Amino acid sequence: MITFNVPPYTGKEMEYIRECVENQKICGDGPYTQKCNQWIEDRTHTAKCLLTTSCTHATEMAALLAGIREGDEVIMPSYTFVSTADAFVLRGATPVFVDIRPDTMNIDENLIEAAVTDRTRAIVPVHYAGVSCEMDKIMELAGKYRLAVIEDAAQGILSSYKGKALGTFGEYGCFSFHETKNFSMGEGGALLIRDRENIEDAEIIREKGTNRSKYYRGQIDKYTWINYGSSYLPSDMNAAYLYAQLEMAEEITAARMACWERYYENLYPLAQAGLIELPTVPEGCVHNAHMFYIKAKEIEERTALINWLKERDVHSVFHYIPLHTAPAGLKFGRFHGEDRYTTRESERLLRLPMFYRLTLEQVDYICRQVKGFYMGDR
Repeated sequence: MITFNVPPYTGKEMEYIRECVENQKICGDGPYTQKCNQWIEDRTHTAKCLLTTSCTHATEMAALLAGIREGDEVIMPSYTFVSTADAFVLRGATPVFVDIRPDTMNIDENLIEAAVTDRTRAIVPVHYAGVSCEMDKIMELAGKYRLAVIEDAAQGILSSYKGKALGTFGEYGCFSFHETKNFSMGEGGALLIRDRENIEDAEIIREKGTNRSKYYRGQIDKYTWINYGSSYLPSDMNAAYLYAQLEMAEEITAARMACWERYYENLYPLAQAGLIELPTVPEGCVHNAHMFYIKAKEIEERTALINWLKERDVHSVFHYIPLHTAPAGLKFGRFHGEDRYTTRESERLLRLPMFYRLTLEQVDYICRQVKGFYMGDR
């Protein structure tokens, strides 16, 4: 069976974890956490990166830092993971969902302005599959209406828009290092902070509301409770696991990109024949080969294709159920405007296996099975 995902592993992870144990430093903000933070800061040129226990927690921190309160509204796509909305619902805010673009599955930047009200406080673009939203337009709207921008870049590490790293446009950006991501620490994430004046508040919230970070830097002789906060620090063992992959980020990304391009090349004839649709990467966007997906004609065809591939030892999956159709989405949020593409496109999308060490031979095999489905071998 060619599984949908295999968590990345380079071979140095256990060596680095053992080092943490032997040095008796396994809690948060140890040496490997600092190495990961520095690596991300160097690659993204953000003012500050803080490793977190998950992308969910990074987004929760961003909501706190942005001052989101009960009664506020936050604009986002419905085609996203539940954490995008949860972070703001926990603050008492209302997610306002708008439709997506069918080409990238990202929020339609041209529909955001109509959803703005006097209660709107933030825009949350989600960079689906590591392909950037139209950030020029989104930042223009944010400036016009004085809104915060919090980027859900869970899938977007090492992706960029017009030469600028995803996660660095808005006040805050959020990465994921879940086991399904390009680089993994099992569960984990990172908060990127654009403006230096917000760093101290972020450190306090992340450290249970204390100024402990300043204490460890020797800036104060004792630390105390300053503000509200929680424990958003991952174990340094988790960070050690991640750092082994960050050291090989270029190699991992190149391997994934080779598979992505092989998929595209092999399946392009089916797209030319109008049988499927392939991903779109707009001009100015550099993606990270986070996933490869195709679109069938409708949900019934997609279901049949999933079953066809399963019978041939290929594990393929669909993705998000639109949040505005879920019980919690109906309870806590609302959809602004027409759902022209969100539901329809979500029911067509099928993700094919994509992971580090997936071989080109395996990609060729998968593509042969997809072609067999569409070319009459059923």
